Amino acid sequence: MAGQATLKPPDANEYGGDEISALVLDPGYSTVRAGFAGEDVPKSVVPSFYASTPSQKHIFGDNSIHTPSPQISINNVMSKDGTVRDWDTAASLWEYAITSKLTSNRQGKLSTNGLNDAENEDIKMEDAAEQEKPVGENALLMTEPGWNAGKDRERAIEVAMESWGTPAFYLARNGVLASFSAGKPAALVIDIGAANISISPIQDGLLLRKGVVRSPLAGNFVSDQIRLLFSTAQPPVPLTPHYLISSKSAVDAGAQAQATLKHFPPGAEPHPSFRALQEDRVLTEFKESVVAAWPGPGKLSGHSPNGMTNLDTAKSHPGKPFEMPDGWNQVFQAADRYRCMEGMFDAKMALTDGENPAPSQKDCIIDLIKQSLNSVDTDIRAMLLNNMVVTGSGSLIQGLTSRIQDEMTAAFPSSKIRIHAAGSIVERKFGSWIGGSILASLGTFHQMWISRKEYEEFGAGIVEKRCK
Repeated sequence: MAGQATLKPPDANEYGGDEISALVLDPGYSTVRAGFAGEDVPKSVVPSFYASTPSQKHIFGDNSIHTPSPQISINNVMSKDGTVRDWDTAASLWEYAITSKLTSNRQGKLSTNGLNDAENEDIKMEDAAEQEKPVGENALLMTEPGWNAGKDRERAIEVAMESWGTPAFYLARNGVLASFSAGKPAALVIDIGAANISISPIQDGLLLRKGVVRSPLAGNFVSDQIRLLFSTAQPPVPLTPHYLISSKSAVDAGAQAQATLKHFPPGAEPHPSFRALQEDRVLTEFKESVVAAWPGPGKLSGHSPNGMTNLDTAKSHPGKPFEMPDGWNQVFQAADRYRCMEGMFDAKMALTDGENPAPSQKDCIIDLIKQSLNSVDTDIRAMLLNNMVVTGSGSLIQGLTSRIQDEMTAAFPSSKIRIHAAGSIVERKFGSWIGGSILASLGTFHQMWISRKEYEEFGAGIVEKRCK
């Protein structure tokens, strides 16, 4: 019986040793990153969103999901908690991410893939299936969030082994890999992504699961705050996505847009989910170029030493211009630029309406860090505070890491606070993938791979024993 067998380290010969080039797959809520181990950046970055039309159920890739077509709708394979929502579609999307840019082993149409040719009539279907395995020659390291459920971990290795034919597999925690990419065997990893902020304490290269905490006040939360800012402004800021603009003329700041909009015949217009995604792209442009963290001291809701409120002080800071796709433009004042993301630190400063209730203070980033630290042994807290790693696309908001440094210094005045945040945008966005690329390319990592032979002997449950 498989359950009675003794678990032992794999033999390198089971999966080819150094002969195999490993792939690293890093799925997230916004994008899935894939590439070969040992390289600096992932060569394949594909949206986790996919399109559906009445004639096609699943359409993957940037071009497909951003091109308006009749009744096109948009969905995401990931849930907002960072785990997989739809495993069948997720597996197809990840396979697309790998084969479209890396292995180029796409399965062709049945009419043209050669299997129907007369000379191939004696090919057995199981042999043909083996030839079509997209990762049949590559070991695969895949990332996962620190709170991933056991059933999802087992599903991951089943997809890799059964559907993709990988000869070796490993499942690694995002926080551990981000710590590894920063060159730190021990760290407190603050990962600010699209759907979640997660705090992961790492010691000796292992995730301390009792200290893992997460919050939804991440990149998408900031986008929702910007949307609220636009809708509550007087007059409201127009939010017209790029695909609706046929032509436009330059206008003065604050003046009404002079644009000609595209019109779709009844029944040929995209689904509202398509427009929502395109509006989010505009909000992301605004977030990346205009939004900034209040530089302090204190919170934006506080008072400065001269007795003025910090909001009043912020009004004297320089604004930043932004132009909408339809040509409408305006200089956004610093108070509004700071307010859009202040809710990440101070719940009472978050903009709210009926669809966006006030967040809880326990979900704010500094409180989240405190929760994580309080969940681990007291004797390692000082070490974690001295090795804080900030990663994720959401951390690229101007002034965010400095704000975290200042607030943590104020919260722990007797401790040495040191934050590591990669200066390169690429390194910050792809921290987990880069850590996986480094790890999977190490010769000493070979003893960690789960080989196909082990999978066949022990079943999917081996991932719980081997991938801690």
